[in-house]
Amino acid sequence: MDDLNNLQKRVKKYNEILQNTRTYRQEWKDDLKKMIKDTLQEIIDNTELEAEINLKEHLENLEAIELSLGHVKSGLYEEINTKVKKHLIKHNGSLIYQQLFNGKVIVLIYFPAIEGYGEPRPPKTIAIYRPEEIKPAFILRHMEEFIKDVSDWEDYDDDEPSKKIGFKLNFESEEQS
Repeated sequence: MDDLNNLQKRVKKYNEILQNTRTYRQEWKDDLKKMIKDTLQEIIDNTELEAEINLKEHLENLEAIELSLGHVKSGLYEEINTKVKKHLIKHNGSLIYQQLFNGKVIVLIYFPAIEGYGEPRPPKTIAIYRPEEIKPAFILRHMEEFIKDVSDWEDYDDDEPSKKIGFKLNFESEEQS
């Protein structure tokens, strides 16, 4: 049965992947979760960032660590009557480290959003990592990217030059070169 050689290689690879999942999940429990939480807390302690760290542990092996900038009144409200105003709540943004089903960790940025005001922007995926790849220096870079993105959201306007797109525009620029 020479035809089984390719299948045997695939089964071996499959078994290695399953073992990796068990190993990654154990690394999260043993060290990684604490290291991420401690590093985020150290960043908060050494900056003027008003943030809190929340652990989402209700699903085993799908846990998450959320650095949240909190929720506030947005300053926008619906006037119900002359005495009652319904304030719209603003979520200030979050940086999330979440275990995936296979034990790897996805890092996400949730942008600020105001409830009832437009569609929230979908989360931005920074990367997916094997547990051994996540180091404090990466977490610091993730925080820098997160703060830049939420700052850009807060300071939104149309002053920034945007790239123009379109069939004619693209060909005109090539012809002028």
